[in-house]
Amino acid sequence: MAVQQRTQAQSLRRLERAVESCRRCPRLVEWREQVAREKRAAFRHEEYWGRPLPGFGDPAARVYILGLAPAAHGGNRTGRVFTGDRSADWLFASLHRTGFANQPTSVRRDDGLRLDGAWVTAAVRCAPPANKPLPAERDNCLPFAAQELELMPNVRVVVCLGGFAWDAGLRLLHPGVRPRPRFGHLAQHELPDSRLLLGSYHPSQQNTFTGKLTEQMLDAVFHRARDAAGW
Repeated sequence: MAVQQRTQAQSLRRLERAVESCRRCPRLVEWREQVAREKRAAFRHEEYWGRPLPGFGDPAARVYILGLAPAAHGGNRTGRVFTGDRSADWLFASLHRTGFANQPTSVRRDDGLRLDGAWVTAAVRCAPPANKPLPAERDNCLPFAAQELELMPNVRVVVCLGGFAWDAGLRLLHPGVRPRPRFGHLAQHELPDSRLLLGSYHPSQQNTFTGKLTEQMLDAVFHRARDAAGW
């Protein structure tokens, strides 16, 4: 088992390096690097990451959490997915309440955050202009998620944060399915390999400020994921 874990860890590190060095999408490369140079005034003294973001979490995860893309001044600044912005505040507070995270905040790469049973990533690994990746950019990135899932055979539930991630999850894990499963909060779709695709509204300010997504609603998703994964 120890040898297998070392091999998995080495493979995940190689994948991490491949993600971080990716330059497949010229539009995204230009934008992420421009943001990293110009910065937001509130973070002008910080060094921005300005590169693609690998996944983060427990290599033995049974729950795989798929978001949309890094935020320009969140993950693109801090160097860790879902870190340093309001969406991160909501996501990790919920993961802490539901037993997947050792602390309720994710503010920087060295903040001591650890995940137990969960892995967090995004369908697109670079911050996109206006937070809207193009379909071709999504398709360029999905092979990274496919490789992560191959290296994490314990995953039983894929939680999709938002409709974009739901569509990406279907393309990745059940391409061509008909009728196409509809996205919704707590929507479920059993995949051909008996894993479960589980939908959640994205913890964006657009959803949390308006009350479309509440803390209780987000917690319900992760309680459901925990039960379905047998974690």
